[in-house]
Amino acid sequence: MQTLTQDQIDAFWRDGFITVEDAVTVEELAAMRQQFATWVDDSRAHNGPFGETLDKRGRFDVEPGSHTADTPALRRVQSPEEVSDVFRDVMRTARTVDIVADLIGPNLKFHHGKVNSKQPGAATKVKWHQDFCFQPMTNDDLVTCLLFIDDVTLENGPLEVAPGTHKGPLYSHWHDGAFTGAVADSVMEQYWPDVVKCTGKAGSVCLMHSSLLHGSAPNLSDQPRTLYITTYYAEDAIELSANHIPSKHTHELVRGVETGQVRCSSYQMEIPEKPKSTSFFDQQAMG
Repeated sequence: MQTLTQDQIDAFWRDGFITVEDAVTVEELAAMRQQFATWVDDSRAHNGPFGETLDKRGRFDVEPGSHTADTPALRRVQSPEEVSDVFRDVMRTARTVDIVADLIGPNLKFHHGKVNSKQPGAATKVKWHQDFCFQPMTNDDLVTCLLFIDDVTLENGPLEVAPGTHKGPLYSHWHDGAFTGAVADSVMEQYWPDVVKCTGKAGSVCLMHSSLLHGSAPNLSDQPRTLYITTYYAEDAIELSANHIPSKHTHELVRGVETGQVRCSSYQMEIPEKPKSTSFFDQQAMG
């Protein structure tokens, strides 16, 4: 049964994004909030990245210069579905996945997941970039899902998008020989007048095409802004570079069947560089 209306599907392919309410149940939302609160409390005992991912990087990343035991600023959890039944179940079974199936077809695989959080007053911002430039595949039927664990407002650092840019070029994320994970400021000059800020109540999801230009500003409010971000892709796409957030669940079939086929689309881009540190925030700091 189709979850989205045809108008919503058309809007996604026209603009490169849509926001949908009630992407998880009340119970799923409460469980994710509780789990993240536990991780924030755990972070009080650390003054830098801690834990370990599949590829031996830190799983939990804190905001340099802002994080203290009294005012914890846990800004990222890599692959939370590896260490939490709650997040793993949401990744596999939430309404979010059915929504993605309406957009790119019935056969879906999981690519990666992370929690990004901006605690009140934290300096964390995300520079403008395109997700596909981190994760090239044989075709570009990839959707990034930003699930709102908190209410997202104009003040607490919402996602900002440049509508329609998923139809345009893939811009360089390399500058002066370094992969900064961001496009040049000059790229964005042409799009500033049309930028949209994506807000909504907790439990909503913003779905983006992987080639859409997007970023976000720091949290200037007294309320947190936490997202569970998952990426799903059409089963007939094959990865062309090292996964920058590898997980034991990467390439897991979450809807449909294995077809044994590969589909290719035409594009050209520079090969990305896998982050050496806990997250891409350090890469963007180089830009």
